[in-house]
Amino acid sequence: MLTVRRKDEIFEKDGGWFRARWHFSFDEYRDPEQDGVGALRVFNDDQIVGGAAWPMHPHRDVESLTYIARGRFEHADSLGNGGQLHEGAAQVMDFGHEGALHSERNASEDDPVRFIQFWILPSDPELRSGVQQRQYTAQDRRNRWLQIMGPVGEEGLDLSQNARVFVAQLPAGRSLDHVLAPGRGAYLYLIEGAGVFDDEEDVFAGDAAKVTGAHELTVEATEDAELILIDVPLDFQPVGVWATPNS
Repeated sequence: MLTVRRKDEIFEKDGGWFRARWHFSFDEYRDPEQDGVGALRVFNDDQIVGGAAWPMHPHRDVESLTYIARGRFEHADSLGNGGQLHEGAAQVMDFGHEGALHSERNASEDDPVRFIQFWILPSDPELRSGVQQRQYTAQDRRNRWLQIMGPVGEEGLDLSQNARVFVAQLPAGRSLDHVLAPGRGAYLYLIEGAGVFDDEEDVFAGDAAKVTGAHELTVEATEDAELILIDVPLDFQPVGVWATPNS
């Protein structure tokens, strides 16, 4: 089943130096009808003005994943990692039960940075904190689903959870399919452009779709489009802080 979520239905936060759309319950936003899809728990579309930063802050028991949609993104963490990522880059930061700190900064003093950051809940109680990063190009994702994250041994950065993340740059008039197996769920987001999700026409930048169960998903671009698709298990074993009620 596919359910489209329109941009105007998604919670928006304007913090002055940042603007964000929080698709699922996060921080002060709480909606029991929007608590994620399977192991996908958080999905945020964040923009930070030039020179600004989310300062060091802690997480644990989560795979915090980032895709750079525009601009220059600078990472630092309490494990001693750092560096800059540009448009098209992917980052996986695993936070084990012991926790760690990280920060996100706009590496440009003038231009905004936009990144999609989302959390996938692991099922491994022995998850260790660490960072992986990889820079991809527009050509890498043109006219295809590029897998930027997946289980160990598959294409892209390694995930602990049995989940996969794909991105695509799709010219107007082109289409892509994705087969969702039984017991799986997906979240599809139109970062830029316009298109059709299955038979749901007039889907525009900022719109998204939840997909659950066995499903053959078709995406067609009616304008040049940038997309991200996250495929996760619907049933999984949460660990750490997520294994307790009201986490």
